[in-house]
Amino acid sequence: MATFNSGNPTLTEKIFDKSLNENANAFGVMTVRGTINKFGFMLLMLMGAAMYIWSIYKPETVATASALMIGGAIGGFVLALVMMFKPNWAGYLAPGYAILEGFFIGGISAYFNTVFAERYPNMIMHAVGLTMGVALAMFLLYNFRIINVTNRLRSIIMSATMGIALFYLIVWILSFFGINMGFGPNDGSLLSIGISLFIVGIAAFNLLLDFDAIEKAAEMGAPKFMEWYGAFGLLVTLVWLYLEILKLLSKLNSRD
Repeated sequence: MATFNSGNPTLTEKIFDKSLNENANAFGVMTVRGTINKFGFMLLMLMGAAMYIWSIYKPETVATASALMIGGAIGGFVLALVMMFKPNWAGYLAPGYAILEGFFIGGISAYFNTVFAERYPNMIMHAVGLTMGVALAMFLLYNFRIINVTNRLRSIIMSATMGIALFYLIVWILSFFGINMGFGPNDGSLLSIGISLFIVGIAAFNLLLDFDAIEKAAEMGAPKFMEWYGAFGLLVTLVWLYLEILKLLSKLNSRD
């Protein structure tokens, strides 16, 4: 069981192992296909919500769009925390999480599109395309076992992910004291771009750990509701990957 871990805090051995004893026989067991189907459904809901925010991100309705974006970020975070402690609620909360994250992603995307309208008018389309391309590439690498998720690889990715989280936390705390460490979307320095490339790479490799966690959970016979939870965890990583790619593209196009 020690091999069952993911850099994604929503997909951990403890959560899936706990679910094994929660009426798996009564409600059926988790399958990889079922998880992927639910992930596809959630992705469509996210895209629909994002497109709605995109459509109303206009001068006369920007306040409404911004409110929905902020509400989506806060609401999505709250639902994610609830599901981490109550995985059996995922079937009810995961679709709501997808919609709220769609509001957040749509607002962020519309904002970046406005800022880079003249310098890089196709940035959002490229960010979406790159995110889907990277996700598909990582799935194929995992599916055909071109990259095997070993204990060593898992430990490296998880350590790097925790380091990134700590880095972001430090930057966030220092910002309250007026200390700007750079590395923002408008920082086109080589160091900042290099850090973003590294973070994008770690986010991509986290997809491998998510695929492995879902596959092992299905082999363990986790209950059916964990399909929703697995799909939710995978969506968390995909959203993170998209945001990091969007940030990287903005840095590349902020260089003089």
